[in-house]
Amino acid sequence: MADLITIARPYAKAAFDFAVERNSIESWHNMLVLTSEVSKDAQIRSVLTSDMKTDSVANLLINICKDVLDEFSTNFIKIMAENKRLSLLPEVLTLFEQYCLDREAQADVDVISASELSNEQLNKISVAVEKRLSRKVKLKCHIDKSLISGFIIRTGDMVIDSSIRGRLNRLNDALQS
Repeated sequence: MADLITIARPYAKAAFDFAVERNSIESWHNMLVLTSEVSKDAQIRSVLTSDMKTDSVANLLINICKDVLDEFSTNFIKIMAENKRLSLLPEVLTLFEQYCLDREAQADVDVISASELSNEQLNKISVAVEKRLSRKVKLKCHIDKSLISGFIIRTGDMVIDSSIRGRLNRLNDALQS
């Protein structure tokens, strides 16, 4: 996954910078959402990763998504097709959204816990993560009973694993080394 993100990063950065320059972040976001969803379809994905001519692959995606494409986003799709990177559109979208949040000085933070957290606990987590990241955070809470107890906090490349499952896994790795 990290390799795909690394490959997708220049495309996402170029798209974001262009969208900011043209004051069209919302339309670029809408275009990336649609093209990303289309590229996730199994049949389309097989075409995107096939040995078909790049023009044919690009034109297929352009024809499907023509309602949200303008001249610039069409060129973006063609460039990604030439480099055989259209299958990375979901990662480009993820990074584009992260750039949007960074621009707004806000971070999406996933909080995965073994049980539902109280408002007080969520406030403490929010304050601690805001302090660490130096930006406002938006918590997305999920419950995963397999954690046994505790929680995992994820945002960008940062992961804080304070779960019993995580501790057991680290203990297992230490004992096996």
